[in-house]
Amino acid sequence: MASNWQERRVVVTGLGVVTPLGNDVATFWRRLIAGECGIDRITRFDPTGYETQIAAEVKDLDLTPAFPSPKEIRRTDRFSQFGVYAGWQALQDCGAELDILNRDEIGVILGSGIGGLETTTAQVKVLLERGPGRLSPFMIPMLIGNMASGLFSMYNQLRGPNFATCSACATANHAIGEAWRTIKMGEAVMMFAGGCEATIVPIGIGGFCSMRAMSTRNDDPKRSSRPFDKQRDGFVMGEGAGVLVLEELTHAKQRGAKIYCEIVGYGNTADAHHLTAPAPDGAGAARCMKVALRTGGLNPTDISYINAHGTSTPQGDACETLAIKTVFGDYARKVAVSSTKGATGHMLGAAGAVEMTACVLALQHGIVPPTINYEYPDPECDLDYVPNTAREMPVNAIVNNSFGFGGHNSTIAAKKFVG
Repeated sequence: MASNWQERRVVVTGLGVVTPLGNDVATFWRRLIAGECGIDRITRFDPTGYETQIAAEVKDLDLTPAFPSPKEIRRTDRFSQFGVYAGWQALQDCGAELDILNRDEIGVILGSGIGGLETTTAQVKVLLERGPGRLSPFMIPMLIGNMASGLFSMYNQLRGPNFATCSACATANHAIGEAWRTIKMGEAVMMFAGGCEATIVPIGIGGFCSMRAMSTRNDDPKRSSRPFDKQRDGFVMGEGAGVLVLEELTHAKQRGAKIYCEIVGYGNTADAHHLTAPAPDGAGAARCMKVALRTGGLNPTDISYINAHGTSTPQGDACETLAIKTVFGDYARKVAVSSTKGATGHMLGAAGAVEMTACVLALQHGIVPPTINYEYPDPECDLDYVPNTAREMPVNAIVNNSFGFGGHNSTIAAKKFVG
């Protein structure tokens, strides 16, 4: 590519999701803007005895179209299955005819916050009960966090840049940001980017229960995740995947691709503060949003909608609110802010990509998804959180926030595409 990095524009040309609200983009979007909730009592194992007994599970997913054979499905952990399927959807959606494209210039960055926890759990049981000689030879390839990215590239012979991000709940946003950077620098013309996660297993639920991080509203699952609400008592675990196709603009135009929007900015900072808690003043998150705006050539008042990280934890939601006020000043009270985690639960390493998909669709349709279960205002969380009902409004530019344990912050900025 002849142009320099400033001139290379990066657009979104494909979307794919696996979510507790549905396993295709149209169903996910329809149920999201309708204010529906995918949280219920856990069915993947008996949660009796666990302090938290609710989660947002993926249901009724037929993996067959995305995999070469049933054998390959059996040799793949659930998190990778989600990632490959979402990537397959995104490939169909973008309309790329790979046989006539240069696959050396098409890459994959598909991350996971935790990786193959289901495989790890099952194989530890085998080790303890039957001994090391009965461990599966596929155990390591199944559980390592880079395998969804590797498998998707293998199945589609994509030989461009390929790796996995791993930054807890910031994972997917980092994948999208690094894919954007990869195209900007001329190292690829098309990238499949996002995240996948499947941690609704006993040790995953038990581990987060031991941290007292999750909601215990077991008798009212649909109203358990309540971002920014005064009665929030912790996040609810979700699972799934999201993959976006990012593409260099000229390449997209040459092949006649439909263009959803343009990604223009990316922020990536650290709190350097605490293992799990955000910096109390929201400074790291604020710097991250500022970097995304600066690299995107955007002013705070250009932003129509912020998809907040908004996990429904007491400290996290208050800190993010403070960070938004720091960056947006008086305009913070005028911009629409919502968290979709009340509907999907917190999908950990997949969250940023599924939420970025919601942002892309908000730009396309002029509809902002709601923050469901917002009933009791919190004086520390006093912005416009689009409570309970989706809002039709002009959406010209968005910011998508994801923050993770370890103090990782990632923000993507995007705007309507103007040719």
